[in-house]
Amino acid sequence: MQTHLSPEFQGTPEGAEAEAILRKCVHCGFCTATCPTYQVLGDELDGPRGRIYLIKQVLEGEQPTRKTQLHLDRCLTCRNCESTCPSGVDYGNLVDIGRGIVERKVGRDAPSQALRWSLKEGLTSAAFKPAMKLGQAVRGLLPGVLRDKVPPPQRAGAWPRRTHARKMLLLEGCVQPAMMPNINSATARVLDAAGIQSVVASAAGCCGALKFHLNDQDGGRAQMRANIDAWWPFVERGEVEAIVMNASGCGVTVREYGHHLQHDVAYAKKAARISELTRDLSELLPELVTALRDKVKPAPGLFAYHPPCTLQHGQKLRGGVEQGMAALGFEVRVAMNESHLCCGSAGTYSVLQPDIAHTLRDRKLGHLGALQPQAILSANIGCIQHLQSGTAMPVKHWVEALDAVLT
Repeated sequence: MQTHLSPEFQGTPEGAEAEAILRKCVHCGFCTATCPTYQVLGDELDGPRGRIYLIKQVLEGEQPTRKTQLHLDRCLTCRNCESTCPSGVDYGNLVDIGRGIVERKVGRDAPSQALRWSLKEGLTSAAFKPAMKLGQAVRGLLPGVLRDKVPPPQRAGAWPRRTHARKMLLLEGCVQPAMMPNINSATARVLDAAGIQSVVASAAGCCGALKFHLNDQDGGRAQMRANIDAWWPFVERGEVEAIVMNASGCGVTVREYGHHLQHDVAYAKKAARISELTRDLSELLPELVTALRDKVKPAPGLFAYHPPCTLQHGQKLRGGVEQGMAALGFEVRVAMNESHLCCGSAGTYSVLQPDIAHTLRDRKLGHLGALQPQAILSANIGCIQHLQSGTAMPVKHWVEALDAVLT
């Protein structure tokens, strides 16, 4: 796609990156066929190709409007289009650039600013855990829209106490310890059973994705630097062999620290190293299968599996959970239709765009329910909570299902 940057963006890092991405696009429209928002809304401007044109216009000097901003807001950043694109267009980074520019030029009204501020500051603050406990205590009295966001209290189970020669850092995350603490403790127990010790750096917090995708990109990068600072002593001393992510939304972000901080002289090399060390938990399954094959007694029945977009499109990791769990004796199947499509969670998207999010959720649950499973498994807390809000069927992390059958 031929592009003529306006003087405002010529010679800038974001201008150079955006232009390189745009020039890969050949207008083919294959991406439109797999875009969830285009399938729901049927508007070209609510598909990747249309959004690419909008961003191109802004980069070439056209003044964006609130309508421009709305079309970019409606993007789930699921990156399904990247899996479909034959030209390798890096749409995820392009839409981040476009959103940041439009945010600066258009701004938002006071209610929108207040909601976004409360999400990016509240969900990542130390106050979130006590607030969640309070919400859980009065959950039955909450209106439906809030009750959907507050899961029943969950017992985490014991954290293993054994030490092992093999050690890996585990990011606990910002909302996961308060909403679904068993995911982290189940991860630690499964790794412990395989002879791997989970190490938590107490100073590590939110991965930065939440603020970054709410257009507080400076705030997101600050959280990335804080995590690097927390992890670096372990890495520098050679005490850990990997940084494990059990939330694929965090994993895709940490894997891109090297990209997000590439122009930061003080952090670029460290960020690149952190990205190299990052592993989704499912990537450990081949060796977990070997270590745990004689230590599990799988539950009978079928499990439906929803692969998060951040895993299958963002990290390009497909089939690992299904294959690994099958090797351990589980019957796990993805939906027969649209297993590639987003469930509608997408971080804070289900709060900011609830109508689209619920449409996609119910569509996804219909396909998963057709399998008649005993439970639904996934690999990202956002997907798990969003899907659970629409069904009475249990929805949990696949590592919890594995942990439950350890003997």
